[in-house]
Amino acid sequence: MIKENQRLLNQLNVLSDGVLSYLMLPLAYYFRFYVLPNGVQTVLLADYMQLGIVFVVIQLFSFAAFGLYQLSRKTRIRDELARIVRASLLDMLLLLGWLFIGHSEHYSRWLLALYFALSTGALIGKHAVIRRLLRVLRRSGKNLKHVILVGGGDTARKCLRELQTDRELGYQVTGYIARNTARNFDVPYLGGYEVLEKVLSRSNPDEVLSAIDTADYVETPRIIHACEQAGVKLAIVPFYADYMPANPQFDDLNGIPLMNIRRIPLDNFVNAFLKRGMDIVGSALLLILLSPVMLLCAAGVKLSSSGPVLFTQKRVGRNKKPFYMYKFRSMRVNDEQDSAWSTKLDSRRTGFGALLRKYSLDELPQFWNVLRGDMSLVGPRPEIPHFVDQFKDEIPLYMVRHQVRPGITGWAQVNGFRGDTSIKKRIEYDIHYIENWSIWLDLQILLMTVFGGKFINDEQLGG
Repeated sequence: MIKENQRLLNQLNVLSDGVLSYLMLPLAYYFRFYVLPNGVQTVLLADYMQLGIVFVVIQLFSFAAFGLYQLSRKTRIRDELARIVRASLLDMLLLLGWLFIGHSEHYSRWLLALYFALSTGALIGKHAVIRRLLRVLRRSGKNLKHVILVGGGDTARKCLRELQTDRELGYQVTGYIARNTARNFDVPYLGGYEVLEKVLSRSNPDEVLSAIDTADYVETPRIIHACEQAGVKLAIVPFYADYMPANPQFDDLNGIPLMNIRRIPLDNFVNAFLKRGMDIVGSALLLILLSPVMLLCAAGVKLSSSGPVLFTQKRVGRNKKPFYMYKFRSMRVNDEQDSAWSTKLDSRRTGFGALLRKYSLDELPQFWNVLRGDMSLVGPRPEIPHFVDQFKDEIPLYMVRHQVRPGITGWAQVNGFRGDTSIKKRIEYDIHYIENWSIWLDLQILLMTVFGGKFINDEQLGG
């Protein structure tokens, strides 16, 4: 049923996007010229509507190019909505450029801005509602994809657990194929690998998920052949999946596919240039704008206790290169600053230092680290060498975070993993950021940091 209806549902999705976006144009026209003050109509509504037809067609093509009509069940809702915003922004910029170059008519800029806000908001709302409805349907046992699992080892067991736990994905495992019956599999055993082709012909599943372990790797050609013969989609979970990134990058060696285990978008020159440019401009502006606040903080530190105004501490940066990170000193000078954590009730904090930490004002000098190139506005928080030496042998993938510049704020921190929280979870978020970096993600993290009401304070001791 899903296979039969999917094409129709996709077509309705595209059509409804176009209609909804187009209807926002006369609404924007009404608001601009009949609700807001000082509206002067120099272009008729009919001309705007003709322009809207061209814009909507381009918008639907851009949505398709951004993959909005090929999203899988595994795509997160925030990723889908982010694509809508990026595609709509690109479309509006193209429209403004086209009007500026090729048209002498004075189209209202306020109207176009309203149209962008209304159409983008409406499309976001529509897609969010659809995703919510689908989740409700799948929880109730409808709109399910029927899957046959291949494999009986630890990898298959992990996949089965994930599919059964997250019911919102809408997958139902109807049975599994394996060399022998497996322990703790609460779905029917359908037989060995030799019966896969017959099982597929008989049950006609929506998808086959192969999750075989190394011992059954030789069965891979048979599994692929059986699925191709039956015309069933096959997804393969490699037995080395624990070592793979979420979005692996493939290269070509004279026809031989090569998979890069660790794909880092910032290895790309253009990406690195854009990020560094944002760091330089952003840190320079913030240093200038916040200089009065920083002078007050410096005076407060100097008057509240003896010792230097700035606290400097060696941290490990990009490519494991050490650097000195700057903070306003919030503690009395002590001998444990490079080998221990601080706590919220640390007795060594000064009264003024507690105030600085409460509002994260002690972190402001790090904008100078960003301007120097030691750090970035966004990235994994830098650690002191003592903890790097400790964690690199205890936590998988810990050292991967040193392949990019550390940041003042990061994906882990805005998701609540800062200070004395789980190091393993923090590393998971750091790796996700490194592998999925984009300018849009950096902007999202900065907005989450600002509107969260605080900078990121990692609660390291000694500051």
